[in-house]
Amino acid sequence: MKKQDFIKAVAADAGLSQDAVAKVLGAQIDIITAQLKKGGEVNITGFGAFKVANRAARNGVNPRTRESIKIPAMKSPVFRAGKTLKEAVRG
Repeated sequence: MKKQDFIKAVAADAGLSQDAVAKVLGAQIDIITAQLKKGGEVNITGFGAFKVANRAARNGVNPRTRESIKIPAMKSPVFRAGKTLKEAVRG
C-alpha cells in the first residue's frame, strides 16, 4: 500500500477528507522525525515504538572490489511493534 492509498483508506474509514488526512499524516511524520532527531522516542500504545539505535563503527567489505572498508558509527531509526499489533498480524 502506497502513501496515497493509505490516505484514501483512512479518509474513507474515518469519514474525513483526503486533504485533512494528508495534513494529519504529514504532521505525524514530522513530529516523529523531530522527536527521533532529538534522540527521543515515540510510543503509540497498541501499535509500537519508534526509537533511535546507535550502531557502532565496524569493518565491512565492498562487494564490487572485495576491498575492506570502515563503516562509521551512525544513528538509525528503529520501529518495534507492540503486543497488540504483533497478535493481530499473527492471526
